[in-house]
Amino acid sequence: MAHKILSTGIPHKNLPDNYIRPESQRPNLSQVSECEDVPVIDLSSKDLSQILEQVSYACKHYGFFQVINHGVSKELAEEMQKVAKEFFNLPVEEKLKLYSDDPTKTMRLSTSFNVNKEEVHNWRDYLRLHCWPLEQYAPEWPSNPPLFKETVSKYIKEVRELGFRIQELISESLGLEKDHIKNVLGDQGQHMALNYYPECPEPELTYGLPGHTDPNALTILLQDLQVSGLQIFKDGKWVAVKPQPDAFVINIGDQLQALSNGIYKSVWHRAVVNTDKPRLSVASFLCPSNDALISAPPPLTANGSPAMYRDFTYPEYYKTFWSRNLDQEHCLELFKNQT
Repeated sequence: MAHKILSTGIPHKNLPDNYIRPESQRPNLSQVSECEDVPVIDLSSKDLSQILEQVSYACKHYGFFQVINHGVSKELAEEMQKVAKEFFNLPVEEKLKLYSDDPTKTMRLSTSFNVNKEEVHNWRDYLRLHCWPLEQYAPEWPSNPPLFKETVSKYIKEVRELGFRIQELISESLGLEKDHIKNVLGDQGQHMALNYYPECPEPELTYGLPGHTDPNALTILLQDLQVSGLQIFKDGKWVAVKPQPDAFVINIGDQLQALSNGIYKSVWHRAVVNTDKPRLSVASFLCPSNDALISAPPPLTANGSPAMYRDFTYPEYYKTFWSRNLDQEHCLELFKNQT
């Protein structure tokens, strides 16, 4: 079973065949340039109108932005990265107790995206956790490393508050009431993915994660400051996002693209790997409650702008998303209103 995860501590001398992408699907790393104008928004600014303008511009033209002075303590972010690293450094036998290919499990260690469907796997291990309500899910989290549960519990609370604040800014930037998005999404679920990308002998031939959008509402990503790997699709080409100190990368998920009636974009992004160092990232996802109805509000469907997508629930969307390969066409295309 040890072959099922990559974080075995044994360096890979060659890329196994089941990780090699067809030539037309490879990352072409030599053609990727750095994104020089990544929107960086200072949430401590007293100028709310400027922040809303920056959020609107970033969500329309990039689908993502970075936030600084966001209220999550630097010490806690560092502790979260430390405990994630400790988890992936555990003995293989210990980690494999948590391994599962079943995407419905609320806690599992896995690799790739949908192991049972895809023909080519991804160069990534990840620990996926359901996080909210905390009292429901925290007891099943790993008890090793010893500080794992305590650190993750603190971290998700602070990240959750940041996510709600950003949703309020997104609402206001669309001309809606501050609480509109939060009210529509209901008692939001929260997931986390601790991503580990080992050193890769042939990074030109594979991905950590191929191009995809996120099926949830909002993603809050804590990047590895030492090793970059996140790339965004912008203006017809892939660009690299350089990690900023003490910043989170925020990206719009599919649910917010639908709620904004397509005004804001759920960005295509991917993770690439490298030969020199492993990379770690911590992604937090805010998701609509199961009974939330995703529907663009009347202010955004007036003046000749009919609803772009039919109404749907998150369980309906999520089931469709997980039944496909990650890099197929945008899942939202399947929910478009027929004109």
